[in-house]
Amino acid sequence: MNELTPKRLYLFQLSTSDVPIGGGRILPMVAACYLVQMSDGQNILIDTGLPADYQRSENMPPAENAKNVLEHLAEIGLTADLIHIVISTHFDVDHAGYHDHFPQAEFIVQRSHYEVAKAGDERFAEARSHWDDPALKYRLVEGDSEILPGLWVIETSGHAPGHQSVLVYLPETGSVLLVIDAVILQRLFTVERPALPDEGSVEEVRATTRKLLDLVEREQVQLVVFGHDGEQWRTLRRSPEFYG
Repeated sequence: MNELTPKRLYLFQLSTSDVPIGGGRILPMVAACYLVQMSDGQNILIDTGLPADYQRSENMPPAENAKNVLEHLAEIGLTADLIHIVISTHFDVDHAGYHDHFPQAEFIVQRSHYEVAKAGDERFAEARSHWDDPALKYRLVEGDSEILPGLWVIETSGHAPGHQSVLVYLPETGSVLLVIDAVILQRLFTVERPALPDEGSVEEVRATTRKLLDLVEREQVQLVVFGHDGEQWRTLRRSPEFYG
């Protein structure tokens, strides 16, 4: 009998944008979600991206190279009804906008995050019609949890209450850590990480960053993927390529 393990990891680059940061400097950013395929054929989606009805404000940089999660799935021969689990890292609009396209899946979210959002936190209202669709089935977890053999969610509050990152153990690549928005840029992956606008306290984000740095060392993580770092993403295998 074959052991159940993660088999492939796909990185879905949903869009790119150039964000002005002053002094004539540009910060390349990406929007992303991910897919893990298990050895038994299960498909686990991680986040779903901006909703189709999202209206960008005038002061936001335009999104380029746009391809939504359903288009990415189709490119590798999958449809929405073939997704077994959706790991929802948090309910920000750029991460939860297609949740309602996967009513057959089991959604996994941190209990603390779900309760804050359900209680009406305005931050998560923009995508509420997508993540709070009554057809969706949620499994609430508390803290670091193994979802399937070799696939873990890691509680990483700071960017948002109950935010979660994902750790995947792959047969060839080794361990891969998807930090998502716990650390959006590689240059911020330091014990001196600042708290960005709309995040928690400096103490909270630094405690989470230390937790992730310790995890990288303890689990001998081979690749850390930062959630919005356009410079790093240029160096990564993006779908339809994959990490195995």
